[in-house]
Amino acid sequence: MREKLRREAFTAAKSELDSYLEMNNHRKTPERYAILEAVFGINSHFSLDRLADYLQEEKNFIVSRPTLYNTMRLFVKLRLVLRHNIGGKTEYEPCFNSGNHVHQVCTSCGKVTIVPAQMEDIQLLDVKLKRFRPEAFAMYIYGICSKCQAKLTRQKRTSDKKQNKKNTKQ
Repeated sequence: MREKLRREAFTAAKSELDSYLEMNNHRKTPERYAILEAVFGINSHFSLDRLADYLQEEKNFIVSRPTLYNTMRLFVKLRLVLRHNIGGKTEYEPCFNSGNHVHQVCTSCGKVTIVPAQMEDIQLLDVKLKRFRPEAFAMYIYGICSKCQAKLTRQKRTSDKKQNKKNTKQ
């Protein structure tokens, strides 16, 4: 089911790109389409470095850095891709059929987890939008993931044990 949605999203994005390029008399380059296919082939948020690696390793397609930057800028403009600044790093994700969602960002390890959400969920936060018609949203919640919480708890216990041993020796 998920793969079917991904294919449909890619087909819609490709159609949108075709229309834009034709209407603006731009060339339909193999690089643009390879990058678009890669964007919809990666299963999570990605950086430009990860995208370049994916293109080279999975698709055996090498793209120059300027082409990658310019193409992603175009995709953001066409709303085929969303650009995020998560934890000080720029990451991207395809936005066709990606739906509303919340990003849980661990401030310790940097892991990003996506949680589906609905427009009603944002309304529960009592957000008042003035003279603005929302189409979709993405929210960021910063905190500490369960793995990092467990690690911090173990470190604290170890530290407490060492302190107790030190105190009993004195």
